Amino acid sequence: MSDLPLHPETLAVHAGRADFGALGVHAAPIDLSTTNPLPDILHGGDSYESMATGGHPVPDGGNVYARLWNPTVARFEEALAELEHAEASVAFASGMAAMTAAILAHTQAVGKRHVVGVRPLYGGTDHLLDSALLGAEATFCDPEGVAAAIRSDTGVVVLETPANPTLDLVDIAAVVAQAGEVPVLVDNTFATPLLQNPLDLGAAMSLHSATKYIGGHGDVIAGVIACSEPIAEGLRRVRAITGALLHPLGAYLLHRGLATLPVRLAAQQAAAAALADRLAEHHGVAEVFYPGRRPGEQELLDRQMRGSGAMIALRLRGGYPAAEALTGAVRLFTHAVSLGGVDSLIQHPAALTHRPVAPEARPGADIVRLSIGLENVEDLYADLAQALRRADAVAVPAR
Repeated sequence: MSDLPLHPETLAVHAGRADFGALGVHAAPIDLSTTNPLPDILHGGDSYESMATGGHPVPDGGNVYARLWNPTVARFEEALAELEHAEASVAFASGMAAMTAAILAHTQAVGKRHVVGVRPLYGGTDHLLDSALLGAEATFCDPEGVAAAIRSDTGVVVLETPANPTLDLVDIAAVVAQAGEVPVLVDNTFATPLLQNPLDLGAAMSLHSATKYIGGHGDVIAGVIACSEPIAEGLRRVRAITGALLHPLGAYLLHRGLATLPVRLAAQQAAAAALADRLAEHHGVAEVFYPGRRPGEQELLDRQMRGSGAMIALRLRGGYPAAEALTGAVRLFTHAVSLGGVDSLIQHPAALTHRPVAPEARPGADIVRLSIGLENVEDLYADLAQALRRADAVAVPAR
């Protein structure tokens, strides 16, 4: 790797490959071993203890057991950390496993019992916090209410920006200032490390559902958190105890996906911006949610991000009947949950991803969410236009 500062596009291709030359390989190797030969009892035991408590394998101690450490996973973690300007990252079997580990490591593991959740949040995250399943009480607030929600036993503040599903932007630095000594976790899934680096703005953790843009092809489930090395130790300890390590084949696919993330996201973002403008003029659309479109939002966008991303949400004039008709009438868009892949998706958050959310925080039944893929933008608009015509006919029957 060059000693000169590298652009993100270059890091996306080269990060996590430092040992390839010594290994004599060009493509990332996949280590599928579940267990590893021990050099001897002393060194093997020292390595086991180090990894089980959140550390790294010790010299000459070996990797011992794949629940504790895997070199294929470690290479992906190194690459993601470089893109997020972080000391370390920790990969998990899913985004929710990552969120669970972060909550446990900052509440139960340190004697805290309280979490602040800044709404809106991804439905799974909101449900996890609201359920108190992890033994922590949650207080939900808007971005301006964080300081008032902090308690002496608050272990972590959780926010998402751009938020799911209405793409609300949250001022990360402002929330960090309100949180004081309490660490802030930012769900950075929609932005990716290419458009936003929360740690540069004072956040303690940047979480990704790597299933989405980082994998990019709808064929791997994973989560990852970029953070400092001390925080990573706590996360790895929870991961080792709970068995939430990412499978090495998934890590291989994610590491490979990073290389094309810059070109994929650039094309997806360009198409999303064009669609947002055109859909805003459509008579069947009451409102387009896309970063930078709300009054006064552009300043925060320019200060915090390097682009608006490739997610769009629509509020339909015809309400739920129009949403139901639209999702059933599209031909190129796949009616499915998830996002960030090469093909375009459409879904109804209130009925699906945000169904477990408390009614007062659930998105409106008139909202649909679009994940824009790599198809031709004219084809995507034509598909939405024909589906909106059908939605209009259902929502407002002809007289």
